[in-house]
Amino acid sequence: MKKEIPINSNADFWEWFVQNEKSFHKVVKNEGDISNDFFSKLSPKLDALKKGYWFLAGMFDADTAELILTADGDIKNIAFIEDLVREAPEIKGWRITALKPESGFDTSAVEMDALKFSKDTLHFYSNDLGDFPDEIDITITHPDLNEANSADVTNGVYLFLDNALGELKSVSVIDNLEVISEKAATAELVPIEKLNAFLIWREKEFIEKYEGVRHSTENDNYSALEASLKSGFPLLAVVNMDLLNWDSKASHPWIAEIELEYKGISANGMPDEATYELLNTIEDEIIQELKDADGYLNIGRQTAENVREVYFACADFRKPSKVFYQIQQKYSNRIKIEFDIYKDKYWQSFDRFLPR
Repeated sequence: MKKEIPINSNADFWEWFVQNEKSFHKVVKNEGDISNDFFSKLSPKLDALKKGYWFLAGMFDADTAELILTADGDIKNIAFIEDLVREAPEIKGWRITALKPESGFDTSAVEMDALKFSKDTLHFYSNDLGDFPDEIDITITHPDLNEANSADVTNGVYLFLDNALGELKSVSVIDNLEVISEKAATAELVPIEKLNAFLIWREKEFIEKYEGVRHSTENDNYSALEASLKSGFPLLAVVNMDLLNWDSKASHPWIAEIELEYKGISANGMPDEATYELLNTIEDEIIQELKDADGYLNIGRQTAENVREVYFACADFRKPSKVFYQIQQKYSNRIKIEFDIYKDKYWQSFDRFLPR
C-alpha cells in the first residue's frame, strides 16, 4: 500500500497525482466509476490545499485525459487555480487546464430540464448607462423565460456563457448582466454568437483608455468621518477623499475588501488598545504588499460594531486575492478574517462616504 503524501503545497499535490495518474487515466478513458475511483480521491487532496477548487474530467482525444480545474465563478480562487496548473509537471497522457476553456458559440449548448440554451434560443443587446460609459451592461433574452422559471433560466444562461466565452472572460469582462424574456426586450436583439466580438471590442477600447493609469496617494487628503448607527454604536471611517473624487476610477475596477472581526472585546463596538494595535499591524502589512504604483489603491477603512473593513481599488484581482488569503492564514488564530473581491468600475460602493 502506498504511503499517503500529506498535501501542504502545490508540489505535494502534483507528486500525489503523478503517483495515481495511471489508475485515474484508466477510469476516465474506460468511462468507469469516475465519481468513486477518481473524484472522491481528488477532492480531499484539493481541499487540503485550499477550499473552493472544483473540477471536470473527460477525454481530450483518444489517448489524452483532460483535468479542468475551475473556480466555479469565484474570482477569489482564480489566481490560485492558475498557479496550481502552472506548476503541474508534464504527465504523459494528460492535459491539465486552468478554468473552463472557451468552446465558442457555435458548438456550446446547455439543456436543463426542458430548457435549451444555445445560439438558437439566446439573443442579447448592450445598454448605454450614460453616466457610466465604461460599464459593459448586457441584457440576454430567452424565449421561454417566465416568472416561475426565471432563476433556472438565469442559471442556464450563466452556464452557457461559462462554456461559450470561457470561465475567465465570463466572470471578469461583463460588468452587469440581466436575463429577461424576449417579449420584455427594449432594444433590437443581436444574435448571441456576436457577443464575443462585442466584448473583445469593448475590452480593447477599455485597455487603450486606461492601461498604465496610476495614482500616487502620497500627498492625498484623508477625511475622518464619524456617524452613529441604528444600534447606537459609533462608526469611524478614514477615507482618501482625493481618490473618491478621481476621474479615472474605472482604471482600477476591482474592489478588494477585507473584514477583521474582533467580536465582544469592547462594549461600544470599538477595539481596545491591544486589538487596535493588531488591526493596524495587519493593515500596514497589507499596504506594504498592495502598493499604489503597482495598481492597488488604499481607499480607506471603516470601524464599527466589532468589525474593521479595509478597502482597496485594484487594477487586477489576482494579487489582492493572494495577499488577503495569506493574511487570513497568518492571523486566523487571533482574529476572524473574511474578504471579498468584486467588480465596481465607478466605485459606487463608496458613494456613502461622499457628501450628499
